[in-house]
Amino acid sequence: MKKYKTTIDSKSDEFKKRKTYMEKLLDELKAKSESTKSHDPSRVERLLKKGKYPVREKISKVLDKGAPVTEIGLFAADGMYKEIKGGYKSGGVVTVIGEISGKKCVVVANDPLVKSGAWVEISCKKNLRAQEIAMENHLPIIYMVDSAGVNLEHQAEIFPDKEHFGRIFRNNAKLAAMGIPQISCVFGYCVAGGAYLPAMSSEMAMITGNASMFLAGPFLVKAALGQENDAESLGGAEMHNAVSGVADYQFDTEDEAFEWIREQMALIGSKQKLGLDRIEPKDPSLDPEELLGILPNNLGDKYDIRDIIARIVDESKIEEYKAQYGKTIVTCFARLGGFSVGIVANQGKPVKKEMPPDHTGKSQPPQIQMGNVIFSDSANKATSFIMLCNERKIPLIFLQDVTGFMVGTKAENEGIIKDGAKFVNVQANSVVPKFTVILRNSFGAGNYAMCGKAYDPRLIIGWPTTRLAVMDSGIAANTVLLTKKNLSEDEKKEFYEKIKKKYDEEMSPYYVAARLMLDAVIDPRDTRNILIQGLEVAENNPDMPEFVTGTLRI
Repeated sequence: MKKYKTTIDSKSDEFKKRKTYMEKLLDELKAKSESTKSHDPSRVERLLKKGKYPVREKISKVLDKGAPVTEIGLFAADGMYKEIKGGYKSGGVVTVIGEISGKKCVVVANDPLVKSGAWVEISCKKNLRAQEIAMENHLPIIYMVDSAGVNLEHQAEIFPDKEHFGRIFRNNAKLAAMGIPQISCVFGYCVAGGAYLPAMSSEMAMITGNASMFLAGPFLVKAALGQENDAESLGGAEMHNAVSGVADYQFDTEDEAFEWIREQMALIGSKQKLGLDRIEPKDPSLDPEELLGILPNNLGDKYDIRDIIARIVDESKIEEYKAQYGKTIVTCFARLGGFSVGIVANQGKPVKKEMPPDHTGKSQPPQIQMGNVIFSDSANKATSFIMLCNERKIPLIFLQDVTGFMVGTKAENEGIIKDGAKFVNVQANSVVPKFTVILRNSFGAGNYAMCGKAYDPRLIIGWPTTRLAVMDSGIAANTVLLTKKNLSEDEKKEFYEKIKKKYDEEMSPYYVAARLMLDAVIDPRDTRNILIQGLEVAENNPDMPEFVTGTLRI
């Protein structure tokens, strides 16, 4: 592999301008992160008086110190549920990928300071995403349960569709059948259907005095049966350990439960690994700090995607595949954390395509192709590269900054539909671990071909510059405006601004992250470490089905 020679000048005015813009976005990211993680101090104090820790402190006490941690869905429900005081921070559930006793795992913890841990649609969707990550990567999953069950005012969002609450228990059963450990501890309430989650786990513990678990609480039991009960006698830790046998362990403090979780994780035996190729990792030769000054703040300006790749991969070395062909997509082999990887990335600048002589032998001028657009040749190159990586069991990383597939008479005559279909076909049928980073634009079918959420990336993360929608806001507004025939010029202007504003709001990284279309919004400098953690996690699943595409139209 060749060490990439960058043309970036970190002392130039343009670099400084771009870096200043990114730093402003990172300040916003930091502020939103801190606000999302915070709670009213008086409520936290009341929690502590009960002998209970705040949810993120609870998680940190079981995770290995210094080991990499990635929080999934920090901004879940951001800006949603505005009718609820304080909103629904992180969807009332905190999920992370981390390590306990040296073992990679997923941790899911209810936040009792968000509506007593009651579930809405996003809470359910977030739990399902955590289970999906555990299944895809064969990771043990830890449930820290403290939930009042379904938020009854929002029950229609969560019952009874395929991706609703019942799917969680279905996944409990599937995880068990796959031999994936599920360890539950009930720290507080565990009510109604939610009681099945710990009951379907491999092992379950409860905390004396704080934990209670029942299908119907004291008020519902009295209303339905006329029986008088308190929470402890109906479903407390002592009853479920000594009488019903539902629980396996009882602890007097949360700290004892944390130690039990760590001990149980330590007892889990090792399994066969996937067997990805990995050598001793080496840091990038080019400074990852410079990632902040590469992406333009003006959408019309250009950049070379190789400058980003080279600041993420080991020793800044890449080996391009078909470097002179299909130049609006860069395909290359590299090492990342020592792992062999294949990278598919949209190019961020116009590129020159040499044209063959015409039928008379007369030379033709080169064609300038727009960057960030997928042409037929780029689609065919990417298709071939993805197949090659699947043949060789090489994980794939997709760096998205794509406005879509090329349109127009020439593109249609060249067969852009069938070439795009081949790209999407191999993407859908790819079996190696895949990871997606959205750098900026992720529009239309370009999102699909470049491994958007619908195409099962193990992780999908975005920079604060992410814009995810069916198309650019201005183009969308103009397109819709063409259907409005009887508007005055003032009405057209007002309508255009209305549609554009709506699109701009809906394509923001926080809007899409709130709905879990992104697993996380990240600092660009964290890209390398998160991808390395993802690759290490993917190694835990030794199963890889045969790569088959079926018929590809040629």
